[in-house]
Amino acid sequence: MKENAWIGPGVNCYNADWIRLGKNVTISQGTYLCTASHDITNSQNLLITAPIIVEEQSWIAAEAFIMMGVTIGQGAVVGARACVFKDVEPWTVVGGNPAKFIKKREIKDQ
Repeated sequence: MKENAWIGPGVNCYNADWIRLGKNVTISQGTYLCTASHDITNSQNLLITAPIIVEEQSWIAAEAFIMMGVTIGQGAVVGARACVFKDVEPWTVVGGNPAKFIKKREIKDQ
């Protein structure tokens, strides 16, 4: 967890593997970061893990679900209650279940 990264109340970090949060990241309330699952191709449903990486300046909005092995690119925004199973490109906004591209994120500071 780098400087100025924030984790809101009720966030569930199921960290069977690494969760890396870059600078100025916000993880909003009720989000679920899930670094493990089960191998459904194995008759014993063995546990499998992979890290989650949230790059700097990204925001994961309330109650989103982020699956193992996902990288949220720099400056990306994940909409509230989105379910993310694939990497999110830098400076994009995604939402829905499964999460899909909505638009490019543009910073318009005055």
